[in-house]
Amino acid sequence: MKGALPRRHIGTTGIEVSVLGFGAAPLGNLFDHLDEATSVATVLGALACGINLLDMAPLYGHGLAELRVGAALRQALQQRSRASVVVSTKVGRWFDPVTRQRARPTGDADSPGYVGALGHRPVFDYSYEGTLRSIEQSLLRTGLDHFDIALIHDVDVWTHGTDGIEARFGEAMNGAYRALHRLREEGVVRAIGIGVNESEICERFARAGDFDTMLLAGRYSLLEQPARVSFLPLAQRRGIAVLLGGVFNSGILATGAVPGARYNYREAPPDVMARVSAIEAVCTSHDVGLADASLQFALSHPAVTSVVLGAVTPNQVQRNLESLSAPIPAALWLDLRAVGLLPADAPTPETIA
Repeated sequence: MKGALPRRHIGTTGIEVSVLGFGAAPLGNLFDHLDEATSVATVLGALACGINLLDMAPLYGHGLAELRVGAALRQALQQRSRASVVVSTKVGRWFDPVTRQRARPTGDADSPGYVGALGHRPVFDYSYEGTLRSIEQSLLRTGLDHFDIALIHDVDVWTHGTDGIEARFGEAMNGAYRALHRLREEGVVRAIGIGVNESEICERFARAGDFDTMLLAGRYSLLEQPARVSFLPLAQRRGIAVLLGGVFNSGILATGAVPGARYNYREAPPDVMARVSAIEAVCTSHDVGLADASLQFALSHPAVTSVVLGAVTPNQVQRNLESLSAPIPAALWLDLRAVGLLPADAPTPETIA
């Protein structure tokens, strides 16, 4: 990508993040094993390319991703200031290093696809004390003395079910939110927010508390846009910076509708495969890569501050950067709208140029 990577603000916090962030979920051995040297090199490669936002969570490999990001930062911070990097992590789980975890199937809410996670047992805990414990463990794993962003993680129906979400939401607002609010005042974290897979939950939290940012995964993409109607306009009104994860919907918008393509961490169902095939056909007719269109579409909404993408090699980081500047004709978006694959009022790059 030519030129400096643009940056946008996280509300009124004074934090500026690159429009492309680095998501550390793959460093936790998501779907496949990754060696230590490559993990560190990938993080260092992202920083060298101008990406300053590193997003991780204790869930990712049950602490493994945080350990690997910490190792990379210990190298990087020999040459750059801590202020030059925006580090984001999450709360809602702490890990018991003594009680070994029993084997869980891939796709379980505790280990959605992590094939080489550490053996430490995850404990869901959105309480005040549990949140402080989670932050303390994350600081120890990374070797840092503060985080720039801390997000309450996975308070959603997908994780806790319809029977459990009300109790978890109440626990998060009465416990985790209060703890993060205190840590923000003390400077242990600079910005607080939510990290979930459901736009309705983002909206509910936005109305319930004073949040700086929210990371929403999978619900605003070229494939689907449930966040478009209500949550994203609310975030704009409230000054909440939206970070988007999962803009490839777990992979299918990067790979295309190939056999075994993943959607929401699982093999994509036939209806999703068919819709992606139709979107890809329009992209192909304009000689545009599906991944390029997917990334630029997600970043074009005015509520979106940064798109957080995972990578497992420095070359993948570079490919993500190249996607930002790949030429896309305005006619592509018109054609997607014409065949009903994109809402008429969905912002696209040419509408904000």
